[in-house]
Amino acid sequence: MNTFEQYEVWFVTGAQLLYGGDAVIAVDAHSNEMVKGLNDSGKLPVKVVYKGTVNSSKEVTAAFKAANNDEKCIGVITWMHTFSPAKMWIHGLQELKKPLLHFHTQFNKEIPWETMDMDFMNLNQSAHGDREFGHIVTRMRKNRKVVVGHWQDEKAQNQIAAWMRVAAAWADAQDMLIIRFGDQMNNVAVTDGDKVSAEQVLGYHVDYYPINDVMTYYNAVSDEDVKALVAEYFKLYDHAPELEDARTEAYTKVWNSAKAEIAIRRVLKDTGAKGFTTNFNDLGDFDQIPGLASQRLMAEGYGFGAEGDWKTAALYRTTWVMSQGMPKGCSFLEDYTLNFDGEKSAILQAHMLEVCPLIAEQKPKLEVHRLSIGIDSETARLVFTSKQGEGVAATIVDLGNRFRLIVNKVECIKSKPLPKLPVASALWIPMPNLEVGAAAWILAGGTHHTSFSYDLTVEYWEDFAEMAGIEMVVIDENTTISEFKKELRMNEVYYMLNKALC
Repeated sequence: MNTFEQYEVWFVTGAQLLYGGDAVIAVDAHSNEMVKGLNDSGKLPVKVVYKGTVNSSKEVTAAFKAANNDEKCIGVITWMHTFSPAKMWIHGLQELKKPLLHFHTQFNKEIPWETMDMDFMNLNQSAHGDREFGHIVTRMRKNRKVVVGHWQDEKAQNQIAAWMRVAAAWADAQDMLIIRFGDQMNNVAVTDGDKVSAEQVLGYHVDYYPINDVMTYYNAVSDEDVKALVAEYFKLYDHAPELEDARTEAYTKVWNSAKAEIAIRRVLKDTGAKGFTTNFNDLGDFDQIPGLASQRLMAEGYGFGAEGDWKTAALYRTTWVMSQGMPKGCSFLEDYTLNFDGEKSAILQAHMLEVCPLIAEQKPKLEVHRLSIGIDSETARLVFTSKQGEGVAATIVDLGNRFRLIVNKVECIKSKPLPKLPVASALWIPMPNLEVGAAAWILAGGTHHTSFSYDLTVEYWEDFAEMAGIEMVVIDENTTISEFKKELRMNEVYYMLNKALC
């Protein structure tokens, strides 16, 4: 099922009774037409549901309380058709827990110069009504997105669509269970963090899941199920013909990889988990790292983080939900090694095995090669290089007193074959270049693991940070180290003071 089909966004129009019953009827009719137009545009991934015009504090409060209590509702769009005195919004805004988008628009696109009279003026007051509403939202320090444009304009619709995708991902995160198969890699700081704060702020619930319990699932997998999945592998992926020879060690590794995938998927379904982590130092009785399983489960939308990195696992799940239905793909990635080449200096993105095939430039190839880390064994994996093009890499770090979202615009460039390193990989230049991009990332405290997407833009992550109420820093083509340092210092002050204001 498409994730977005289970959700809806409510549309609430602000007005008042000052202008009489005819005005209220007109406001309602215009609102219905606008909502229908938005839904019929084909641009919005989530259905918009008109919830009526509110004319008083009690009506606002009732509407927002209802939004809070409706599981299908993932956010509220507000628009002031007439002047809507902002004090009537206070109690409702105090109650609202769902993401808010303020749409600064109006029913008519152009001014009817020849016919406009005072009745028209009284009815069409978005120009100052939305400013009145915006003031109270700002005074109450409520996070929201503001979209300005005519409701029929594609640009405005695309902005709403981006916010909807993020709101859906935010709703998905509020009951997100991430399970850790094994513990985190010893002595690694950046993949650790405060799980209690993460649940309070981001919605993530993180549980440990004993690897021995996974092995119970593994041992219960039938040969018939494994055989069917292996056949699917051979149908979906390029591979050497000899890999299908059941007498070989390589075939056995493919067989056991399929068995591991089935076991892990069943654990995830039985627990209701939306993501998982592994640790190459804690693999129980697996005969190899379940890298192929991780690659394929990521493609299905399960969050994944290596070495117990539960924050990246959760963020990848969020990335996947946001970008569902988009064409280019997303993946967990790790900064692996550098290639210094002047202005083309780049970072090779890879991992031991676990890179999602959604970003593959061509059909992945199923191969078996030795992997000496963790379990020293022949290990099945999908091998490919990534597409070229721009994308964004994102990570969340725990700074002790808050979470920081770091986003870097990157350009994936053509990679070269790695005959001695048969893994999935991408090669990218961080914007504005390696020198500045990498330095800024390090100064911000960024991880070596990221959640990467070709389809998402900085706008999506800005909306996410607003919904979560967390810090965000962007590294892009305009970044300079001196200004970035200033931003980090100012953010430190802001987020300390903000605690006293909110």
